[in-house]
Amino acid sequence: MIQLHDLQFEPYISEEEIEGAVEKISARLNADYKDQNPIFIGVLNGSFMFASEVIKRFKGDCEVSFVKMGSYEGTSTTGTVKTLVGLNQKVEGRKVVILEDIVDTGNTLEEINKILEAENVADYKVATLFFKPEAYKKSLSIAYIGIEIPDKFIVGYGLDYDGLGRNLTQVYKRKE
Repeated sequence: MIQLHDLQFEPYISEEEIEGAVEKISARLNADYKDQNPIFIGVLNGSFMFASEVIKRFKGDCEVSFVKMGSYEGTSTTGTVKTLVGLNQKVEGRKVVILEDIVDTGNTLEEINKILEAENVADYKVATLFFKPEAYKKSLSIAYIGIEIPDKFIVGYGLDYDGLGRNLTQVYKRKE
């Protein structure tokens, strides 16, 4: 059990399970983007650990960029996604892989979709470490899913609760 601010969290997904999910996604990306030069775009802050592990495992040439989006306050989504740091490189005509820590409502993906359509990318796919199918309300395709989880609030491996918990190497869920 761990305490972050005013909430308690209990162990939920082990380092080994996370490692297996990262390996599975990475193997598929290596197969799908063999002999290509994709741009990996990590969605900060949460995806930094996942993005690092996927990019380290990519066997070909690639480029890396990040965007920073914000939609959470405490344990709840605000429903509004703000672009805090936008794209800083040309992606027109390029193949892009979005690296997300978690997809729940899909609001962030919808905002990223608007940005990438405006930038005229050739193609983009989404890779997410965690996916909450119960919470997902959008129709955008998610090509690579590491672990499907119920609609529970989690922290660790890049995910936080009001800034804390990102450095944890396993994932914890909120104690009910």
